[in-house]
Amino acid sequence: MAEWNNVISMRIPGALLAILYILSCLIDLYIWKDLRYYCGKKNTASKLYAVFSVLCWILLTVAVCMPRRSQSADILPVMWMIYTFLTIYLAKLVYVVFSLIGRIPLLLKRHKRYNTGLWIGLPIASIVFIIMWWGAMVTRHEVSVTRVEIESSRIPHNFDGYTIAQFSDAHVGTWGKDTVFISTLVDSINALHADLIVFTGDIVNRSTPELEPFLRVLSRLHAPDGVVSILGNHDYGDYMDWSFPSEKAANLELLAAWQRQMGWRLLRNEHIFLSRGTDSIPLIGVENWGEPPFKQYGKLEKAYPAAADSPFNLNDGRFKILLSHNPEHWRQEVREVSDIDLTLAGHTHAMQFMIEIGSFKWSPAEYKYEQWAGLYEYIKSSGFNSRIYVNVGSGEVGMPFRIGATPEITLFTLRNTN
Repeated sequence: MAEWNNVISMRIPGALLAILYILSCLIDLYIWKDLRYYCGKKNTASKLYAVFSVLCWILLTVAVCMPRRSQSADILPVMWMIYTFLTIYLAKLVYVVFSLIGRIPLLLKRHKRYNTGLWIGLPIASIVFIIMWWGAMVTRHEVSVTRVEIESSRIPHNFDGYTIAQFSDAHVGTWGKDTVFISTLVDSINALHADLIVFTGDIVNRSTPELEPFLRVLSRLHAPDGVVSILGNHDYGDYMDWSFPSEKAANLELLAAWQRQMGWRLLRNEHIFLSRGTDSIPLIGVENWGEPPFKQYGKLEKAYPAAADSPFNLNDGRFKILLSHNPEHWRQEVREVSDIDLTLAGHTHAMQFMIEIGSFKWSPAEYKYEQWAGLYEYIKSSGFNSRIYVNVGSGEVGMPFRIGATPEITLFTLRNTN
């Protein structure tokens, strides 16, 4: 997920830091003056508040100064310190907004100030603070299963009722060496008894060694047609400072070796065929199709032939499934140049924040990605229907929370409509 990744895994932009410090100082100055207004200029509360604010700034400074890109650096303390700072100051900001609303009559020269900050802002700020920590301590552990039926006349008869379990963006490094959640996730996937399990990228945050404590747990995943995986933007080691290019290459090769050790089949711009009787379905896997600042590794034409004279090609009329980490790949290329029926993606995390009420669904992710969570369709001028499903992932990166966007497993059932 690019936004949080820019904050934590990559170098923190100086402009963003300056904004954080300036905004937090302005917020604290405003609240400090409010305390003096409510409690008097010689009250202890304003002094204690000033001390608490300084401690918060120190917390942010320590988090910013800690190494994040070296191989020996532990990213978890940085994540938790920055998240703690943000939860405190977002709650403070809520209070300030409502307090300022109470000052509007002063601008209208009514010489009266309403205590909306105290009576409305403070309770709402408390709720916001609780929700954010609920997302960190509870929601990020709650695995949800989404069931989706894919109907098409192109699905071979022997694949009618075939099931695929998808999970994505595990980011196991966020859990350190604690395997409890990943074990629960594995048990939840196995309990679905799917014919095939697919993982759509980002198994680690920064480097392959994060995966070591989870090798045995992830090896427990099983399905009749196995576990098939692809790489995500975090899997290449692009968010680490390497002494030599050979170290980075060795890091990626170790990741591939460990996935083989777990019994997974890693597709790197290649395809396999799923078989049922005399019928088959091409399963295509591309490497990460990146946008700046992510590097471009995905090659669709290398993964599956494009030439029309090939018996198998991107427009061969066969029902095809593509695994591609970034949903932008589908929007910008796949749906335009191929008749791939179903693309399975991840990457967005729904920015780990989603509000869903009935058919209404919203996340700030929609301002960056046209396809950010769930099933989307694109009907070409020929009438062909290309679909993508974006899984919101099961792990976190940057900020250790999930609000609304609970860790997701998607269970697809293929249905032949003939």
